Amino acid sequence: MLNPTRSIVPIAVAAALVLPSLANAQHPAAVGNLMTAFVQPRHIKLGLAGAENNWPYAAYELDQLRETFADIAEILPKYRDLSIPEMITTTVKEPLAALDRAIKAEDGNQFASAYGQLTAACNACHRSYDRAVIVMQPATANIFPDQEFRPTKK
Repeated sequence: MLNPTRSIVPIAVAAALVLPSLANAQHPAAVGNLMTAFVQPRHIKLGLAGAENNWPYAAYELDQLRETFADIAEILPKYRDLSIPEMITTTVKEPLAALDRAIKAEDGNQFASAYGQLTAACNACHRSYDRAVIVMQPATANIFPDQEFRPTKK
């Protein structure tokens, strides 16, 4: 009979040896994959929530977006010559703060302006790192058909 503890030990040792090198790997698609998989959906959901004046949900998505940027900075602190934490600070810190103020004020016009600033900051970053073909825009349709973005009735 196989000893489950004994058979897992070689796997654990191999993982311990391989995972640190994967974390430091500079795969060319790493930043793009992280942005598409994690940042873009948060950007979309934040915009949809704000467009519906769903301030509690917009605040939640804003917080999730901030956490996502922090996670990416931790997972991939450097890409080419780019410091990811520095890039986040210089490009999206102020637009995220403006969004926070708009959400707290429950001001749709202020939100739309701040969301436009965030989207423009994303595009400026894309252009500065030879990715000008990636152009973000506010969502024109809800791509999450299983989620309601209008505020719930109490």
